[in-house]
Parts: sequence; C-alpha cells; structure tokens
Amino acid sequence: MLTLGLAGGAWAVRALWEVRLHVSGEPVSGPPDQGGGVHRPLTSLEDSYHLVSAAGGFAALLCAAAFLVWLGRVRDNARQLSGTTPHFAGLWLYLSWVVPIANFWIPRGMVAEAFRDSAPGERLPRSVNIWWTLWLIGVFGGFGFWSDRDTDVIIDIAYNDVWMLLVPDAALVGAAVAGIFVVRAVTAVQLRHTEA
Repeated sequence: MLTLGLAGGAWAVRALWEVRLHVSGEPVSGPPDQGGGVHRPLTSLEDSYHLVSAAGGFAALLCAAAFLVWLGRVRDNARQLSGTTPHFAGLWLYLSWVVPIANFWIPRGMVAEAFRDSAPGERLPRSVNIWWTLWLIGVFGGFGFWSDRDTDVIIDIAYNDVWMLLVPDAALVGAAVAGIFVVRAVTAVQLRHTEA
C-alpha cells in the first residue's frame, strides 16, 4: 500500500509540474525540441520537470514490483484456500500486463479471481472495477503511463494542451488510491478466512 501511495503522490507532483509549465507559458525561443535534432537549453522549470518525471517513473517501478509480489502471494493464498488452480498461472502474472489485448482484462481478472477464490459467494469490492477502469484510462489514455514520448515533447504538450496530460495523470492518481482499497479488501478477506 505504501508504494501505491508513493506512486500516486509522484504522479500528482508530475501533474502539478505540468500545470506550472502551462501557467508559465512557453518561452519565446520555442519548445525544447526545435526539430531536426536541435534542442535549446532548458529553463530551470523544464529541467526540474525532467527530475520530477524520472522520480515518478522510479516510484511507478517500485510500485509495480511490490504489486506483483503482493498479487503473487494473494493468488497462492487463494489457491490454498479454495484448492483450485488459477486460470492464468505461471508467467501470466507478469506477461498479462504487457501482452497486447490480454492486458485489457487478465490482470483485473487475476485480482478478482484471488478475491472470489478466497471468499466464495462474497461480492467483489467496487474498488476493483474502479481501480481497473482508472488504470486503463491512465495507461492507455493519451500520454499516460506508458507514453514513449520524449520528455521534451511532453513539456511542449504541457505548454499547449495540458489537459492531454492531466486526464491520464488524474486517472493514475485515482487508480493508485483505488488500488490501496483493492489491496486492503483482498488481504482482509484472506486474513479473515485464514483465521477462521
């Protein structure tokens, strides 16, 4: 949960820097990437955005690693509680996040399956669907989490069309918050059934 909070906070700071860039306005000398391989010197605000963006990427990497460890554990616990084998076993724990098309539903399905196998008959928490919807919007919406754009290009977008950055940023912050509720709900139900 701590890493989810850290990643959500890092993405909120990133969004704040994008708003600061937008409010300050693009320098008269134009965007950082001037085209044709020419780059002008960065302003101090642009330079600090590079640092904020790198820190956000590091926080997201830590969060992803911690989440995968947690998901692996709750799936093992669910298998022991239910006596059933997960639908997507082995490497799917990792591949499902990056295999095109599969990454639209399998990761959410693994979390839902771990909950249902741990607590048969109990209703899936709403936080699972909220988390997954916000995650998809943040990751695949415009210039979200997996954007392969150069940071200087992102800075130019912040100057001119900041909303294209803020929508996925807000979704990722919301996904991090909802993810905390998901982790708490699945962990709590497993602890309850294990202790029983």
